[in-house]
Amino acid sequence: MTDPLTGILPGPDPDPLRDPWRAPMRLALEEAVRAPETGDVPVGAVVLGPDGTVLGRGRNEREAHGDPTAHAEVLALRAAARRLGGWRLTGCTLVVTLEPCAMCAGAIVLSRLDRVVYGAIDEKAGAVGSLWDIVRDRRLNHRPEVIHDVLPDECAAPLTAFFRTP
Repeated sequence: MTDPLTGILPGPDPDPLRDPWRAPMRLALEEAVRAPETGDVPVGAVVLGPDGTVLGRGRNEREAHGDPTAHAEVLALRAAARRLGGWRLTGCTLVVTLEPCAMCAGAIVLSRLDRVVYGAIDEKAGAVGSLWDIVRDRRLNHRPEVIHDVLPDECAAPLTAFFRTP
């Protein structure tokens, strides 16, 4: 049966923690698949307001702009902050296709997001639970909720294809 709020059919084993984030993750995937057009790694992100409204979108644009900080997460956070007129993104959620790196994890903490949701785990550079866990460090004054493994295979597929392309 389709969820009346999200319009999503649950998987064979409903997952009340991850199922609500599938539709927003698909929006992030729409961004991710556009990144290779400019030679960028296919990572996409969206920032959702407390009511679920998309406040910002981003995809990796490091190659496109020659900017080492132009990660999908940072660009989505910047867009959301512009839309809200301030840097505090309290009540907001970042949804991103790949586990954020250390730089992006720092931006997540500093922006005061309530939650970060990601798809594929980044065992080489992930900083939200795999290699490091910056966002849940007890020494910090802000620690967002973390939800991982939302559509992990779908999120990993564009990355696998990108890095296999000669």
